[in-house]
Amino acid sequence: MHLALHPVPASSDGHAHQAPAPDPFDPIAAAHDLAARLATDALGRDRHWIRKSGLLALSVPRDFGGLGASWKTIADVVRIVARADSALAHLLGVHHLQIAGIRLTGSARQQRRLLFETIEQDVFWGDALNPLDKRLVARPTAGGYILDGVKAFPSGFVGSDWLTVCAWDPLAHGSLVAVLPTERDGVSVHADWDAFGLRQADGATVSFTNVQLTEDDVLQPAARAAAPQAALRAQVAQLMLANVYLGMAEGALEATRGDVRGQAQPWCAQVLADAAASELDDAFARGPHLTKRERGEVALVIAEAKDVAHKAVIGIGRRLFEPTAYA
Repeated sequence: MHLALHPVPASSDGHAHQAPAPDPFDPIAAAHDLAARLATDALGRDRHWIRKSGLLALSVPRDFGGLGASWKTIADVVRIVARADSALAHLLGVHHLQIAGIRLTGSARQQRRLLFETIEQDVFWGDALNPLDKRLVARPTAGGYILDGVKAFPSGFVGSDWLTVCAWDPLAHGSLVAVLPTERDGVSVHADWDAFGLRQADGATVSFTNVQLTEDDVLQPAARAAAPQAALRAQVAQLMLANVYLGMAEGALEATRGDVRGQAQPWCAQVLADAAASELDDAFARGPHLTKRERGEVALVIAEAKDVAHKAVIGIGRRLFEPTAYA
C-alpha cells in the first residue's frame, strides 16, 4: 500500500502548502470493519472483500512496498475476521503463509520480484502444497521443470492469482517448492470436494498437465537442504490456524452474548496465542542465525497455543448445541 503526498498550488499569500499526509493504515480497525461487513451480509461474503480491505499487504516488508506488520498483528487480524467468517479468515491466513514462504526461502532476487508484484498487482496467494501428496511430479528440463500430476487439498486455490506448489523431483529424490501464476497453461481445478463449514477454503483436486516451471520459479530445490529458518513456514501455518480457531470461539460466545452456562471465556487460549505470535516475531528477527533448537522451541509454543484454541472452540461449540447450555 503506497501513501503519497500531492503538492498543492501556491496560495495567494505566496506560500506553497503541502497536503496533509493521509491517516496511517490501521490493520486492526480494517479487520473490525471487514468483520462487521461479513457479519451483516452472509450471502454476499467474498474474498474480494479481503482484497479491498487492504489487509493483503500486511506481511510484505516495507522495503517491498508492504505494511511490514508483525506476526502478532497479523494473527490478531485473522482472529478478528474469524469471529465473523472462519472460511475467509482461513484464506487470509493462507495468503500470508505463502508470503512467509517467499520471505523464508526465496533468494533476494525472488523476494524482490514476487513481493513487489504482490503489492503492485494486489496479488491474492493460495497453495497446492500438501507435501504428503507426491502425485505431482517435477521432471527436470533445460532451464527448469515440467509439472505433471495432481495435488489434493489445496488452500485458497479458487480465485487466487499465484500459488505455492510442492512437487516430487525424481532425480533428486525429494520435493521442491515453487511458485507460479494460478492461470498458467496446464493448471486446472476440479470441484470434487463436498466441503462443510469452511465453504470457501477450497479442498478440490488440482491437476497440472505439462506445466512449465522455470528455475527462477523454484524457491526451494529438492537437492538443497532447508535451513532452520525455512522451517518457520510450518509454524506460521499453525499460528494462523490457532487464531482461526480462537476467533471462531470468540465469535460463538459473542453470538450468544456469552450465555453458555459453565463455559469459561477463552482467555487462556488468547494469552497463549499472543505469546506464540511474539515468539514467531523473535524467530523471524533472528533470520539465518536461527538455530534448530530455537526453531523447535517456537514450534512447541505455537503447538500448545493451537491445541488450547482448538479445545476452546470445540468445547464452546459442543455447549451451544446442548439443550441445558443456556441459563
